Amino acid sequence: MPDTTFLTWPFFEDHHRKLATDLSRWAADNVAGLVDHHDTDGSCRKLVKALGEAGWLRAAVPAAYGGLYENFDVRALCLIRETLAYQNGLADFAFAMQGLGTGPITLYGSDEIKARYLPRVAKGEAIAAFALSEPDAGSDVAAMSTTAVPDGPDHVRINGLKTWISNGGIADQYVVFVRTGEAGARGISAFVIDADTPGFTIDGRIDVIAPHPLATLKFEDCRVPVKNRIGKDGEGFKVAMATLDVFRSTVGAAALGLGRRALDEGLHRSVTRKMFGHTLGDLQLTQAGLAEMATSIDASALLVYRSAWTKDQGVPRVTREAAMAKMYATEAAQGVIDRAVQIFGGLGVQSGVKVEELYREIRALRIYEGATEVQKVVIGRDLIKSAQAGI
Repeated sequence: MPDTTFLTWPFFEDHHRKLATDLSRWAADNVAGLVDHHDTDGSCRKLVKALGEAGWLRAAVPAAYGGLYENFDVRALCLIRETLAYQNGLADFAFAMQGLGTGPITLYGSDEIKARYLPRVAKGEAIAAFALSEPDAGSDVAAMSTTAVPDGPDHVRINGLKTWISNGGIADQYVVFVRTGEAGARGISAFVIDADTPGFTIDGRIDVIAPHPLATLKFEDCRVPVKNRIGKDGEGFKVAMATLDVFRSTVGAAALGLGRRALDEGLHRSVTRKMFGHTLGDLQLTQAGLAEMATSIDASALLVYRSAWTKDQGVPRVTREAAMAKMYATEAAQGVIDRAVQIFGGLGVQSGVKVEELYREIRALRIYEGATEVQKVVIGRDLIKSAQAGI
């Protein structure tokens, strides 16, 4: 069982504690039976459906459209991601993409767009995706080259490629960021595009070390109504950054869940593995490693839930806090999991052993939604900006 003493911290309210307890019980009873390691797409579809039917996806949608809360409760999102990641990385992914894939709609979509897409996502009846990256525009979002040009008064035509798109190939709708104006961040707009729109195809699937649905998207004269635009023309960069401002902390929470599971696996191995007439846990080097693992996890949790709590207090942006949480928690979890693999010895790199799975799952979290190096730039720039403002 994962440690839940952190729920007594003042960051949380009673409904958060109940949410974490109830979800932990549900996940322990249901998640494993929904995952088929030989069918990633099918597993994701089953997970989304089950999460929707059980009501957990309601946390990713506003109450007006079938959700749990009036606005995003970032602490709840973090608790859900941490709890699901503890059980299975694909379960966390299935939940997270429902929120990230519709975050722009929740924050900036018209009432018509919200009513069309959000209720189905909350029920697990539709799968969402967020399409920002391109072959030559990953961390440098402003360098994107996919274009949308006017096609009559009511439509645009989109041409270009998007890549590394999670849920690519299985999503029912995609929030796609395109260039509609000048070079740089100010010329970007966002549109929601249905998967069956003519001119939109899957250009190829991408295999990664921790399998999940991932693809390159191709747009060839894809005709999309202007009413499908999210926010105003040229506001796409603002839409993307505001969405990441909400969900970046939750990436740290997912890493926290993976790290907690690694610590628990390491602890169990330490107290059950017999060595030299004692247990592995009797060795001081093992105790020192476990101490470092536990300390890293608590430090990560403090950063993650400080960021989430700050956002929930109504602060418009938590750029620095979220970047710190994402950067530290993902890097720390990598170290914790690596230590757990070491505790397991040769067994730790055997396929099918949980710590080997965790080792593969954690690696991508240090890259997506802004690599660790990007987070350092974000934090540094924010610090300098604050210092300059005080001069």
